[in-house]
Amino acid sequence: MTHPYADLPPQAFWRSGVADADPAALDGIYRPGVALEADARIATAGSCFAQHISRALRAAGVQVLDVEPAPNDEAPDLAHSFNYGVYSARYGNIYTTRQLLQLLRDSQSGHIAPDEIWQRDGRFFDAQRPGIEPVGFISDHEARLMRQLHLAAVKRLFATATHLIFTLGLVECWSDLQTGRVFPIAPGVIAGQHDPARYRLLRLGFSEVLQDLQQIRDHLHRDNPSLRMILTVSPVPLVATATDQHVLPATSGAKAILRAAAGEFADGHQDVDYFPAYEIITNPAARGRFYMKNCRDVTPQGVQAVTGVFLRAHGLTQVTDGQGDAHGRSAEDLICEEIMLQADRP
Repeated sequence: MTHPYADLPPQAFWRSGVADADPAALDGIYRPGVALEADARIATAGSCFAQHISRALRAAGVQVLDVEPAPNDEAPDLAHSFNYGVYSARYGNIYTTRQLLQLLRDSQSGHIAPDEIWQRDGRFFDAQRPGIEPVGFISDHEARLMRQLHLAAVKRLFATATHLIFTLGLVECWSDLQTGRVFPIAPGVIAGQHDPARYRLLRLGFSEVLQDLQQIRDHLHRDNPSLRMILTVSPVPLVATATDQHVLPATSGAKAILRAAAGEFADGHQDVDYFPAYEIITNPAARGRFYMKNCRDVTPQGVQAVTGVFLRAHGLTQVTDGQGDAHGRSAEDLICEEIMLQADRP
């Protein structure tokens, strides 16, 4: 007797593919449809976990673009704290698809919204990337000038990149009711003031994330029709939710939306891949060992499991120092504005 499951490979079955497998080296979990050629020029963006992928690629000798490098390389830790070299441009963390789509539109138009320079203690902050200057800019003029230069750099980045690796992190964001524009973090957390009459929580659904991804691809292909995308979903849970839910179902719901939308979008486009970083870290066979004691940050072993699977699938060699990720940095070294959401909690 035969049936459709009789000749399937080991990775098709839970016992052989998961329960009896090494969770740090799952066989067949990722078979790239989008190749990384030797001359690939990678743009990276996304939520905090994406920083690990950027570092691992650089350490493996892949050309990760940096269109806004630090003024000098004499103080790398200081430059890192000012968001130099974190991603391919100095945009900070891009947590949602809506945020990335908005950035692409702004880079094409050069648009700088009049009300998006926030203040705190006499300093000025770019509302679209409030964490890039830890103490803010000295003037409104400086903040706007730096944003103008940033948007020009982003436009150059996506005109020259061969690939975009984008890590989806959140579906919750804050929206301006007057303009419809969104922000990476709520007004008042880092700078600015929260006005309930003007700002509201926006929670993206499956169809909205899927539509955002389609429009992102359309924007990228206007100037660079051969650019390919690799999507991942961050395995890092929410720091907090502004919905009326408990943070646990809010997290699982958000990740379900992002995972389903990323998979659906990748399945529908030959120039888009989905890489299962989320599944590697949350794999039940790992028995929680890929998360730190706070049940949120990913351990160095978890990071190495993710980056190792990705690099090996693309024929690249992983380089680590045994302490953190490929550049010796741990989860505590990630730049993550989202962590500020709990700063005022006891």
